[in-house]
Amino acid sequence: MNAVARLPESNRRTFLVFGAALLGASAASGLPRIALAASGDIWVTIETFSPAGQDLGSARVQKVVKSEANWKKQLPAKSFEITRHAATEPPFTGIYWNNHADGLYRCICCDTAVFDSRTKFESGTGWPSFYQPISRRNVAQLPDSSLGMSRIAVSCARCDGHLGHVFDDGPKPTGLRYCMNSASLRLVGRGKEQA
Repeated sequence: MNAVARLPESNRRTFLVFGAALLGASAASGLPRIALAASGDIWVTIETFSPAGQDLGSARVQKVVKSEANWKKQLPAKSFEITRHAATEPPFTGIYWNNHADGLYRCICCDTAVFDSRTKFESGTGWPSFYQPISRRNVAQLPDSSLGMSRIAVSCARCDGHLGHVFDDGPKPTGLRYCMNSASLRLVGRGKEQA
């Protein structure tokens, strides 16, 4: 028996009405759901990397939380739809699917390093594919049952921007294929400073 079921009928009704009003107000305000769940700053631990790709160790950084309107102002339209609404770009259309330049792939939303070009491979799918992230700390993986399929969605650990999906049909050494959207990424040449 849950806590709501134990309330007297009038209190249950009040709880449900108040809860529905609160949910409606939060949706109308455009505030991210995560901001409503916490009353203070949100922190996450990620791995940081030099422009050359050297692991500089872990750092506790503030989670990047913005309103829908602020993300829309910051990002190109395609990047906004993909990162904030989990859309997918058509295959063979993104700028990185056939790119062989050396460097670090960073989240387009918050600049967190998410992939290294040294782990990129030709998957034949039309999307940039990697056999591992630059650090497991820098990406989050969650079940995704959209489109009637059971998949694992991959997002940036710092800003929750949707990057793509991971599948178990990749090459050695991991056997994984991180199938990413080009519009979710920004390639910074190895040794070059971030913009």
